[in-house]
Amino acid sequence: MSTTTYGGIQLYAGSGCPELAQKIADYIKVPLSDWIITDFPNENIWIQLHGSARGKDVYIIQSHARPVHRNIMETLIAIDCLKRDNAGRVTVVCPYLAYSQSDQKTQPRVPITARLIADLIEAAGADRWITIDLHAGQIQGFYKIPGDSLTARHMICDYLRTKDLSNAMIVTPDLGFAKGGRKFADELGLPLAFVEKRRLGNDLRRENLSLIGDVSGKDVILVDDLVDTGGSITEAVQTVKENGANDVYVAFTHPVLSGPASKRMANAPIKEIITTDTLPIPEEKMLPNIEVLTTADLLGEVIVRSHEGRSVGELFNE
Repeated sequence: MSTTTYGGIQLYAGSGCPELAQKIADYIKVPLSDWIITDFPNENIWIQLHGSARGKDVYIIQSHARPVHRNIMETLIAIDCLKRDNAGRVTVVCPYLAYSQSDQKTQPRVPITARLIADLIEAAGADRWITIDLHAGQIQGFYKIPGDSLTARHMICDYLRTKDLSNAMIVTPDLGFAKGGRKFADELGLPLAFVEKRRLGNDLRRENLSLIGDVSGKDVILVDDLVDTGGSITEAVQTVKENGANDVYVAFTHPVLSGPASKRMANAPIKEIITTDTLPIPEEKMLPNIEVLTTADLLGEVIVRSHEGRSVGELFNE
């Protein structure tokens, strides 16, 4: 493997996605570097590298899985640790970036926490960042350091092509993902429909208003960037079924799966749930109809291209 102005690649696995980190290491054929991560009784985190990172091109693979705030702090401490060891370049590979839904002020006197996360990562000393399917594209502008905002759409579409799509259509569970839904529809050559929803003031509940499009007699593929509590997606499943849909598939990148999400989806008439391993899914939340696609090859290839100074856009014909 050729090198740039930095030394060789070093990979470090955070506590948020150790299995994914190992898969990335296997793809790149570079072993994970050793470090000690200690949680003291007072909940302080301490990190010590087992070997030198001086001059190396370092990648911290850390998804903001639960416990979210602990893993965010671990990321920041890891960056500081590596910078103090004179790493040549530190890249944060965060498949799922927490607080990406807090990207704007939707009400008075509220924070924009996605910007705060960007500021913290920069202040800790990161040189680059890599993530997958940001909830809002404008979050890229919160960072002054360069980064790569990737998408799992292509791998999800590749999997969907193994199905019979002759009678299928794409549906988004709300108008907020209309642009993302259009990209899925264009890539698969399928028609598109939307479930229109309205948030009721400060109430976090949502109300289905209407279905824009005709799903009668169609196999529906509901697409979104993430599923959190599962309320919106299961309401959308019910809406399309009430409007005459046949089989319903649900596809999304980030399996946040908070609280009742798994139970809600288990009770919904969903033929198959397609997601990725940007976040680990606990065994108790796994359902028999979930297909988990790995993002390891995508992230591994981007790491290699970043290290060698080659185009990432070429992966997506951009």
